[in-house]
Amino acid sequence: MLEKLASALGRNDEQPNVALAEELVASASRSDIREIVEGLHYAETAVVNDCIKVLYEIGYRKPTLIAEHTDEFAALLTSRNNRLVWGAMTALATIAPVNPEAVYANIDRILKAYEKGSVITIDNSISVLAGLVGSKPDCEKKLLPILLHHLESCRPKEVGQHAERMFVCITPRTGEAFAAVLRKRYGVLTAAQKKRVDRLLKKIEKMEFAG
Repeated sequence: MLEKLASALGRNDEQPNVALAEELVASASRSDIREIVEGLHYAETAVVNDCIKVLYEIGYRKPTLIAEHTDEFAALLTSRNNRLVWGAMTALATIAPVNPEAVYANIDRILKAYEKGSVITIDNSISVLAGLVGSKPDCEKKLLPILLHHLESCRPKEVGQHAERMFVCITPRTGEAFAAVLRKRYGVLTAAQKKRVDRLLKKIEKMEFAG
């Protein structure tokens, strides 16, 4: 499988990696996917970067195929290779809704990466946390306050995007607290950013009405 990676083909684009992910989703070959996982430990950075791309692209399409490798993704969150860190967090974000127990077992590593990570790592860690809250209700007490605090303190340009990532775990019961934070941030947003938040506020209103 590694011979099909972009770097092995002398390519500088991601299309071969995406194509390989689609091939592996179609075949559902655990052994072939394991080969890609093993590629994460190669010395060549290009191979490592290609492999993590293939794996989270599989996760986008069929996360159950990579869920058994949750612990390996979590272990990568302390890597010095930032591409590997945010790629691993992206993979975990796809797994969280389908295998929350395995992801939550690594919550300490995830939270440390969230606190110290790059912008893309933080983006995807929000999706991980929201995915856990949405699929593992007993996570809510610990993780929802972290999400709401993040929404209160993140940069204005991130409010809309991060709120959208969080929305998957919001229920009629928690909708008002979520909406309150959005309203609190409203004054610092641009017109375009406000429109993004307005869409979420309308969804919350409908949710509460239906509830």
